[in-house]
Amino acid sequence: MDDRNNNLDELLDYIDPASLTYQEWCGVGMALKDAGYDCSLWDVWSQRDAARYHKGECEKKWRTFAGCEHPVTAGTIVHLALENGYRPQYSKKESHALNWDDTIGEDYVVTSRKEAQDIPIPEPETWNPAQELSQYIETLFEADDFVGYVTETWKNKDGKYMPTSGCCDRTAGQLLEALSQCGEDIGAVFGDYMEAAGAWIRFNPLDGKGGKNENVTEYRFALVESDVLDIERQNGILHEMQLPIACLVYSGGKSLHAIVRVDAPNYEEYRKRVDFLYDVCDKNGLKVDRQNRNPSRLSRMPGVMRNGKKQFLVATNIGLGSWAEWKDYIDSVTDDLPEFESMAEAWENMPELSPPLIENVLRQGHKMLIAGPSKAGKSYALIEMSIAIAEGRQWLGWQCAKGRVLYVNLELDRASCLHRFRDVYQAMELPAANLQSIDIWNLRGVTEPMDRLAPKLIRRAKKKQYIAVIIDPIYKVITGDENSADQMAHFCNQFDKVCTQLGCAVIYCHHHSKGAQGGKRSMDRASGSGVFARDPDALLDLTELELSEDIRKQETNTAICDACVEQLRRHAPAVLADASPDALLSHVEALKLCQDNLPPAVYEAFLSEIETIKRTARQRTAWRLDGTLREFPKFEPKNLWFRYPVHVEDTTGVLKDLQSESEMHPYQRGNQKRGKKTKETYAAQKVDKKAALLNAFHACNLDGAVTVDDMAEYLGISRRTVERRVGEQEELTLENGSIKLAEKGK
Repeated sequence: MDDRNNNLDELLDYIDPASLTYQEWCGVGMALKDAGYDCSLWDVWSQRDAARYHKGECEKKWRTFAGCEHPVTAGTIVHLALENGYRPQYSKKESHALNWDDTIGEDYVVTSRKEAQDIPIPEPETWNPAQELSQYIETLFEADDFVGYVTETWKNKDGKYMPTSGCCDRTAGQLLEALSQCGEDIGAVFGDYMEAAGAWIRFNPLDGKGGKNENVTEYRFALVESDVLDIERQNGILHEMQLPIACLVYSGGKSLHAIVRVDAPNYEEYRKRVDFLYDVCDKNGLKVDRQNRNPSRLSRMPGVMRNGKKQFLVATNIGLGSWAEWKDYIDSVTDDLPEFESMAEAWENMPELSPPLIENVLRQGHKMLIAGPSKAGKSYALIEMSIAIAEGRQWLGWQCAKGRVLYVNLELDRASCLHRFRDVYQAMELPAANLQSIDIWNLRGVTEPMDRLAPKLIRRAKKKQYIAVIIDPIYKVITGDENSADQMAHFCNQFDKVCTQLGCAVIYCHHHSKGAQGGKRSMDRASGSGVFARDPDALLDLTELELSEDIRKQETNTAICDACVEQLRRHAPAVLADASPDALLSHVEALKLCQDNLPPAVYEAFLSEIETIKRTARQRTAWRLDGTLREFPKFEPKNLWFRYPVHVEDTTGVLKDLQSESEMHPYQRGNQKRGKKTKETYAAQKVDKKAALLNAFHACNLDGAVTVDDMAEYLGISRRTVERRVGEQEELTLENGSIKLAEKGK
């Protein structure tokens, strides 16, 4: 923090001179002089402490501040202001759960001494000391807890009344019983006290053998006391901080005594929690007395008089219900969330939208998920995208912004990944002009869950100026159960961190869930929790199209024609230029052109490749790409061929009328599977049924007469099925319910 950026006269508003020691007061003067301020500022500020201010003293002291090798600087004033609620404008840092050893930052401010509302504390109109004290004991103690208290005093050398060691051998149950029978004479229970001094009570249970720290049996409560501010302001800050206060007592003097629940399991933890509590109180303008941090500390006893004023119980059980709740609340103060924004203020000054990364699909700095089944070529699609972004070209028909891209490879070994990139470059027929714009992070075998990987990715990529980070695939880095919504929300938040801190888009792929996808929306097909589908700004989903035999033949024809065109381009470009378009669309005509115009040796070598071309063509798959977009209108589904190793748009429209599995009803999928059976399969089944029928006839033919019922029972089929099958063949005849061998020649 740069102290020169602080206006010290404004910081003085946060510092009460009456709360400072003489040395601290002098330190403020030295700091002001060192920073170049005039003595009059120190003098005006000092007048706020009317009890100690003496006219001319500041000016006299100011002249003695001659400077030294290690001067008191403005940092002293900043420190004092911070302790009393000043909140500087820090740059936002990543928040984290506070550890005990961490320094309490200025962000742990709920209120301040200037912002807090005063809450009056009216003196009770009807006062029942025994009843108040009973309520106090019932709130803090169990019946068998030993309670420590002090009513006797002694005077120190300054004439101040000091408490003795007091008593600690009676339980809360015994004291409550005695209070119920004493009327208003609590002296009969606790012993008489001096009204000039008041009386005290310990707020943690003891072992009955003494009132020291080692005698405390449970570390339930801590004392928060501050006498710097007005009582009403103290009360306001205590309420606004939501402290888990079990009992709030007016001391009869300048302070409130807040008995705060800390519920520590042991003494060491108690000290840590009390230190944390006091630090947070200081940051919120309630400068506490740190001498009260011991668990055996005495606090003011309600129900007694002190110098003509009542020590009374102000409230019980206010604020949050437990230490754990309050700790969560105070940690949440540093959530780093933005402030509310008025639409009226933004209306005439709208921020610019992030430019598109993929035209009409995804903006820079946003997230995209590509989902699909196994063997859809998702990794190849992401490699195609990487190349399109690096070269500023189209990807599946969409224009991509040109920039640097990081491809995080989690699945392939390094050699396979690099070869894939080169193969895809060549298949896309693009010059490798911007290879320097593609970085690959090979993590197979060394990857980590995404919540640990994200910070390392961010650190390495911070200065690279990527416009896209592509992660392939995410199942390798999933943190937690992919079917758990809350765990997957935490997982997806890691992508937000990468987007925000690197200012780039994050694109990742995931697999479909198991089983048929028919009837599901595109956003519901990704495996695991629905968070996957609802988290990204764009979701692209691939589903396979079922190809008919005619389309496969057509695709084979196209592959052969393309190969013929390539041969003619190499060896007979003039013939290719004069060839009719129709001739180049028929593999028979295209092969005839090659036969007539290629050198014989070249043609023979080409013919040997035709079977490989046919086989490769029949292995091609067809896909429909659908999408759910947050920033752009929904696009018409795209039909794609996966012609290894790249996806190519169907420009002929041959795939347009095909249905994907997800678009089919169950009965359609069943019909389609049945439709795949070839004529040969049906012929073989017909032969099998005929043989089974003849075998059944001979097995039932004991006396030359076989009935339809005999055959039906033997085969386990219906009468009608037997009659139909007999009628479909020539060896058997059916007459009047009997089955016989057909006479030869008929």
